[in-house]
Amino acid sequence: MHASSCLPLNHIDRMTDSAGLIQHAIYDIPRRSSGYTTDDNARALRLCARLCSGDTDDRMIERVACYLSFMEHAQRPTGGFHNFMSYQRDWLDTNGCGDSQGQAVLALAEVRAGNLPQGFRDLSKELMNNAAHVLTELTSLRAHAYVIQAWAILQRASVPDIGELESIARRAVDHLVHAWKSSRQQSWDWFEPQMTYANAVLPHAMFDAAEMWDDEVLLSIAESSFRFLDKATTSGDVFCPIGNHGWYARNAQKAIYDQQPVEASTMAAAALAGLDLQHDQEYVNAFQKARGWFHGQNTQHSQMANIESGGCHDGLQPTGINWNCGAESTLAYLWTEVLAGEAHHVTTDTHSVATAMKNTLKLHDATSIR
Repeated sequence: MHASSCLPLNHIDRMTDSAGLIQHAIYDIPRRSSGYTTDDNARALRLCARLCSGDTDDRMIERVACYLSFMEHAQRPTGGFHNFMSYQRDWLDTNGCGDSQGQAVLALAEVRAGNLPQGFRDLSKELMNNAAHVLTELTSLRAHAYVIQAWAILQRASVPDIGELESIARRAVDHLVHAWKSSRQQSWDWFEPQMTYANAVLPHAMFDAAEMWDDEVLLSIAESSFRFLDKATTSGDVFCPIGNHGWYARNAQKAIYDQQPVEASTMAAAALAGLDLQHDQEYVNAFQKARGWFHGQNTQHSQMANIESGGCHDGLQPTGINWNCGAESTLAYLWTEVLAGEAHHVTTDTHSVATAMKNTLKLHDATSIR
C-alpha cells in the first residue's frame, strides 16, 4: 500500500488554506497572524510530491498544486524566491534568505523527478531554470547542501537537461569542502566553528555528492562529519539534538534545549544517505535514534508526534513540550515517517545489516505509519 493512503495528513490539511501552508499554530490551530513562508510550503511540496502515486491520486495532486502554486507566486522577476508572506498576502521581504532558495529548488526537484502530471513537472523545470543564476550566488552552507541534494534527486531519476544544475552543485560541493577544511580541528570535525540548526544536511549533501561523483575524498568527509555529529547529538542511547538556546560552539558547552524536530528529521535523512553507501550498522542506529525522538525516545521521554493527526509539537524545552504544532515541526515528523516507510526497501550487501534494518525500524506498533 502506498504511503499516501496511510500517512496522516489531517494537521497539514488543517494548516493549509487557498494560499498555502500557514507557518505557525497555537496548539493545533493555525495561527493566521504568522502568515506563510516559502520554506514551509517547499517542505510541504516535497512531501506531497514524494507521496503522490500518480494521476489517479486526485487529493494528493490537489495538495501538490496548492504548494507548487505558492512557489510560482513566490518567485521574483529576477529568479529568486521571497520567503515571508503575511496572511494578507503581502510579501514581507525583498529577496528571501539563502536557505529558502535552496529549499525551493529541493522541492522543485522532487516534483520534476516525481510521478506527477506533465504540466507540474514543466512548471518546476521553468522555475528552477529561472532561479539558476541566483543559486550561483548563494553563500549559505545549508543552501549549498540543498542544491546538491536537489541535483542528486534529478540525477537518480535520470531527468534530462540538468547540466547547468550539475555545474552549480559541483561548485556547492567545493564550498562545503573548503568550509570543512577551514573549520576542522583535531577535536572538531565540522564545517563551521559552531553547530546551529539543520546540521545534518551538510554531511547528507556530502554523501549525495560522493555517490553521484563516486569520490572517495567526499565520502571520507561525509563519514567523518556524520560520526562527529552523531556523537555530539547522542546522550546515553537517545538522540539529543543541538539546542537552539545557545547552539554548540567549538570549545564550548553544547546547548541541550530547546530541541527542534527539524534536527531529528534531517539526521534521519542523513543516516539513510550514509546507509545507502556504506551499509553499516552505525547508520541504522542513528536513524533509529533520530526517528525515536518523535516517539518519546528523548531526554524528556515525551511523545512529540500525534500519530493520529500527523501533527508534531514545536520543540522540547527544559520544562517539557512546546505544545504548538507548527508547519516546520509537523513536516519534519511526516518526512521522517516517509523515510521510515521507504527504508524497509533499502538493499544491503549483507543479510545481517538487512535484518538489523528491518528490526530496528520497528520501534513499536504505535509508531508505524497509519
